[in-house]
Amino acid sequence: MDKINLPKASSLTSPNPVTLVCTQKPNGSTNLATVSWWTYLSFNPAMIAYAMAKTSFSGEMVRENKKVVLTIPGAAIKDAVMGCGMSTGRDTNKIAKLGIKMQSIPDSSIQIPEHTRVAIQCTLKEYHEVGDHYLYICNVDQVLADENEEAVFAWNGYAKIATAKQGE
Repeated sequence: MDKINLPKASSLTSPNPVTLVCTQKPNGSTNLATVSWWTYLSFNPAMIAYAMAKTSFSGEMVRENKKVVLTIPGAAIKDAVMGCGMSTGRDTNKIAKLGIKMQSIPDSSIQIPEHTRVAIQCTLKEYHEVGDHYLYICNVDQVLADENEEAVFAWNGYAKIATAKQGE
């Protein structure tokens, strides 16, 4: 075996689950950020965790508002998913720029993309510094799904966003 670095290992372990982290901006609009470092932590109580760069605007919004919705995007918006990871929402309206149609969900002021397979609505429990990222640990408030949407994954790190079949 050859010695490699962690980014190379991430590429070799593809596909990775990908999510659009949906947060609420100070003006009430929704911001979207692409993240593939997330996982289920517990079913009872229901908890998930995800990691974002310390400089992330979405992370700042979660720390401030304590609310977040992680969505598993559908194949119809795979190109937009890549675009959501290429700029900050601090001074860019990614939804308008990328032409993403949004929808409301019950009991949340945060909107989600119309093409969403699963939406996991959460409340921030705590966060921890983990190197150049923060790890956000969240309690799950509710989970919604549209099984007609086909989920996308991150391939070769973030080189490609595609369904499991398309990534072959």
